[in-house]
Amino acid sequence: MPKTFVLDTNVMLHNPTATTSFGAAEIVIPIYAIEEIDRFKRELSELGRNARVFTRYLDRLRMGGNLSTGVPTEGGGRLRVAVVQGETGPIESMGAPNRADNLILAAALQEQKSDPKKTVVFVTRDVNLRIRADAMGLAAVDYLDERVDIEELYTGTVELKVPGESVDRLYSDGAVPYKGEAARNLLPNTYALVKDESNEGHTALARYDEGTESLVALRRTKEPVWGIRPRNKEQHFALDLLLNDDIKLVTLVGKAGTGKTLIALAAGLQRVVEDHNYQKLLVSRPIFPLGRDVGFLPGDIEEKLNPWMQPIFDNLELLLGVGHADREERSYREFLEMGYIEVEPLTYIRGRSIPNQFIIVDEAQNLTPHEVKTIITRVGENTKIVLTGDPYQIDNPYIDSASNGLSTVVERFKDVGLAGHVTLSKGERSELAELAANKL
Repeated sequence: MPKTFVLDTNVMLHNPTATTSFGAAEIVIPIYAIEEIDRFKRELSELGRNARVFTRYLDRLRMGGNLSTGVPTEGGGRLRVAVVQGETGPIESMGAPNRADNLILAAALQEQKSDPKKTVVFVTRDVNLRIRADAMGLAAVDYLDERVDIEELYTGTVELKVPGESVDRLYSDGAVPYKGEAARNLLPNTYALVKDESNEGHTALARYDEGTESLVALRRTKEPVWGIRPRNKEQHFALDLLLNDDIKLVTLVGKAGTGKTLIALAAGLQRVVEDHNYQKLLVSRPIFPLGRDVGFLPGDIEEKLNPWMQPIFDNLELLLGVGHADREERSYREFLEMGYIEVEPLTYIRGRSIPNQFIIVDEAQNLTPHEVKTIITRVGENTKIVLTGDPYQIDNPYIDSASNGLSTVVERFKDVGLAGHVTLSKGERSELAELAANKL
């Protein structure tokens, strides 16, 4: 007998087409979930958009029959809207039996009670509601369509052991063939610490080029990149990705203090101001407060955004040498006025087309997969986009380390030649910052 899935409100708010993910099963939407969704439909946010999309989708399905008895879905199953009839059983013992969560749970329990032979599964992204459902004898699961196992997240780096002459050729020729069985598990633009199999101290850093089926030695930069020199091999890998114009999408993941944002900004300034490969450096980040929000801020749009964008300005000040009396460097504000740098929120990006720019999206772990899709699809000709973030530090209450947009992009683009990824693991901000990141 096919399973019956009862969906909580947050499933449709997370993915408005979630009902197409269950194949030929029966899908039950408690009417109380629809009432909750109705309260979100006027919001000018991702949740508001999803609420509107789901409402229109349900209205289209309604044309195919009666929602109370069930209508066919695109996946070959049936969808039905349910109302709790009579007493709510164990829900009555709770303090607020008319609360939406309790009524949705009661609808799921009613489905199970109506036919004990039927397998009923309650689907919700609410951890506490899953616990409560389980305590009442109801099978409960999370909605897992976009989830990525964060512990198994692609790192973009490997360690390879090769004959000593191959390491020598990397230094002398700049590349060495690497194909066949040895390269079978290597993804495009994977970075490697290449070791001599007979002498582990004899090493080189390289990138796997899928097109030529070879390991390409990392470029040797005698001069620092906008004053920044890489301090570890992952930072070497990241800079190589950032300075390679053939790689249009770069993701940098790492804990606080690993240098993700600083390296990205340095590479962006180098490519825009010095090399003139791009017209402008566009830096943005989602707006989510850490802890209690301070509420509305006075002033024009620039004054309102300053507190949110201050981490970007701090890094730009460091790179541009502001505050060093012995250096005659210009303030980042001059670069803003000259049009080299633009710092703005992600709020107004929908509908834009952004050509010939070096884009950095900081704190991308706070974005949903759909928001990241919206951003990447804005990229025009000769534009490079960099996403940075730490999936373990998420302020958005509707996503987690496994369902955020940054983790999703890393996993979905790992086998694409236009994209590259590096996970940075070693903190370089300060000894104290590194200890805090590891111990707290």
